Amino acid sequence: MFIRIEFNNFPHAESDRTVLVIAAVGKSGSGKTTTLEYLVSNLASEGYRIGAVKHIYHKGFKIDKEGTNTWRYAKAGAKVIAAVSTEEIVVIKKAETALNDLDQVIGLLGNEHLDIIVVEGFRSLVEKRKDVLKIITAKDADSLKKTLEGTVQPIIAVAGVIGQQKPEIELEIPVINIPEEGKQLLKLVKEHLKTKGN
Repeated sequence: MFIRIEFNNFPHAESDRTVLVIAAVGKSGSGKTTTLEYLVSNLASEGYRIGAVKHIYHKGFKIDKEGTNTWRYAKAGAKVIAAVSTEEIVVIKKAETALNDLDQVIGLLGNEHLDIIVVEGFRSLVEKRKDVLKIITAKDADSLKKTLEGTVQPIIAVAGVIGQQKPEIELEIPVINIPEEGKQLLKLVKEHLKTKGN
């Protein structure tokens, strides 16, 4: 249930580690961000170290802005630029092609000693993975059925907009209304964390 992060590309790492990866799988506007934000907020407040990965679908999106010093370094040919302030560190890596390998994406966070990584987006990379915990989010019953049909186990819960509606669909997994029933989702995640290292 855990993804082993290989540190071949991280020479200063102590050793390989495993990390629990949890993905919200659903269409835009279905409640993925709200669901994962709830998990991150509550688990982080309990001391878990959490990383987040968000796929941005907007063509032409760039984190850096034209005219900044970091932009100038990239334009001059730098492949990786680190911007360091007293409160944040941002690493901008110029991608030659889109990252289409979940292990590569997870590996970007490899040296951070994380317990959990939440993933939003990358649906085609996570829905068929058996080593990624999934929370299905949907707007309505039809969307839920379609998303469930294309997603392999382990699916631990259904949440998002549909969690407020409580559809009359027979499921073997809980439909959770966040935040009102969020403790149920936290409990499910913690049960999986207990198996880490087994």
